[in-house]
Amino acid sequence: MTDWTRGAAWMGGEIIPIEEAKVHVMDWGLTRSDITYDVVPVKDGAFFRLPDYLDRFEASMASMRLAPGVTREALRAALHEMVAKTGLRDAYCSMTAARGVPLIPGSRDPRRCGNHLYAWVVPYIHVVKPDVLDRGAKLWIAKTVRRIPEDSVNPRAKNYHWGDMTAALFEALDEGYDTVALLDHQGNVTEGPGFNVFCVSGGRVVTSDHGVLHGVTRKTVLDMCAEIGLPTETRPLPLEELMESDEVFLSTSGGGVAPMVEVAGRIFGNGRPGPVSEQLHELYWDWTKRAQNREEIAYAA
Repeated sequence: MTDWTRGAAWMGGEIIPIEEAKVHVMDWGLTRSDITYDVVPVKDGAFFRLPDYLDRFEASMASMRLAPGVTREALRAALHEMVAKTGLRDAYCSMTAARGVPLIPGSRDPRRCGNHLYAWVVPYIHVVKPDVLDRGAKLWIAKTVRRIPEDSVNPRAKNYHWGDMTAALFEALDEGYDTVALLDHQGNVTEGPGFNVFCVSGGRVVTSDHGVLHGVTRKTVLDMCAEIGLPTETRPLPLEELMESDEVFLSTSGGGVAPMVEVAGRIFGNGRPGPVSEQLHELYWDWTKRAQNREEIAYAA
């Protein structure tokens, strides 16, 4: 009997157990990382800010000239049906558009591939696990690798070009840190694997405006700051400013706002999350409960 709580996938218009989900070995999404995706969280039985995630996914597909032939409403319905099938009330739900296999064998023309769309859902994933936050999360700044320049790979189209991030993660883990952020070639802080980086500097909440995915959780943080009257700046963020700031935190769809207590050897707040980070961390979970941010899922009775 299928244990749907392990996860499910929607492929070719059908919902299947996550273990049975497969892609073709010649799919350019696999062989060339010619692919875009997005991840929307499910909290307490509802999608959080689903229209924003769908907007960004559609923009990413347009940017990469991917046309899988699935309408927005068909995709929304598929996501609802898939999550409802699993019964998962807290979940990590991904949607992906891939270039596909060349329609003419041997063709190297990206216009002549069978673009396709699929989705999958698994139990909720925390990019920084709660027990790590409880003992104090530590962020490394990569030294041996820089972020792929945005004029090489567009970071605003969410993608699987993770060679730089994977190399940086190895570096961070070897140094005993929990995760890592990368610099650009001018020495500015960009992003990390699955998150945007913020600091509290001079009474303002600052995050990079270039070389990064404009994350929906990043947008949520900026919106929350506006609600509680915290001034924000989106601009280049030099490493020196980050290291001299009062607080550092991450924003991610896999866990919301994640305060950091150590960055590359510097201890912040005597090893405890700062007041702004803690306030935004709690406020994020409040936002996931607000009716205007939720799209309820119709689970089977």
